[in-house]
Amino acid sequence: MRGRRYCSVACRQKLRHQLNIRSGLLKALNTQYATFYFTDEWLIMDLLPYDRQRIFSFIYPRSHPRKPVEDFASMANVLGNAWWSAKRQTRRSYLATRHLLQQADRESDALNVVRPVERMVPAIKNGSKLLLHLNIGREDLHSPALKAKLKSAYRCQAKRCHPDLGGDEETFRKIHAAYEELVKWAETPTFLRRHGFPFKWFYDGCKNRWVQPAPLDGPA
Repeated sequence: MRGRRYCSVACRQKLRHQLNIRSGLLKALNTQYATFYFTDEWLIMDLLPYDRQRIFSFIYPRSHPRKPVEDFASMANVLGNAWWSAKRQTRRSYLATRHLLQQADRESDALNVVRPVERMVPAIKNGSKLLLHLNIGREDLHSPALKAKLKSAYRCQAKRCHPDLGGDEETFRKIHAAYEELVKWAETPTFLRRHGFPFKWFYDGCKNRWVQPAPLDGPA
């Protein structure tokens, strides 16, 4: 899923909404973890039930020119209808679940496919970095030269926006506040723990919600 995959932010938000409102299917399948991603040709949903040590994959073709959210809705309808059909025939939920899992592609024991990756995300507001036009990589976070890089970026932006040089006073104030926040963070770095995958949507059965993809060194 590298690169742009959505027509707009609203398109991505609609997909998140569809994933969450269709989470009843994952609960019916006793899902502990799941991931969802797509290519130009396929939709792929991998899941790990609580009582299994094997990955089950549901793979469906894309229907062009439909959007990912529309294709996922169709996929969820097919799987949901199959589960309810089996439930009506057997009168047992666990038999319906077993029937649907039997239709999936079963992989070996590659549990890392759906077990979440833990990321340590710097507790820095992205807006502060944007105001200083900073691109702080992971290697910069522990570099002794980080403060010097912050000061250089601040001076560059301050010259452009200083009121005495024809700049905007409000913008200059925001740039100064951003600089102070980043310097304070550099003195005592703090991080937030995040679980998820760089290029897949991630489902946690305990929380019963989906988390959107995020780069390993990007925002949560």
